Amino acid sequence: MEVGFTFCLGKTKSAVGAEQYWWWGGFLAALTLSMYLMAKASKTLPIGTVYPVWTGIGAVGAVIVGILFFHEPTNFWRLFFITTLIISIIGLKIM
Repeated sequence: MEVGFTFCLGKTKSAVGAEQYWWWGGFLAALTLSMYLMAKASKTLPIGTVYPVWTGIGAVGAVIVGILFFHEPTNFWRLFFITTLIISIIGLKIM
């Protein structure tokens, strides 16, 4: 859902008219479901793990969506830091 609302938000920038309202609706639906799922996860996992993992997945997903769908630049350092973020998320989940 994190990646879904990021994608919808990106699409609102170029949409006009009724199409823009559909993208905003998708954004709000994905955001709402994302928050609900995070709250549900926090009932069984520590919030110190849930929130960083949730935020990290959103950050990594947003970068990947930006690269694949919005033609954002890729370079060594951008990919390096995304990789370190992924490793950190995995580390938090394992510990």
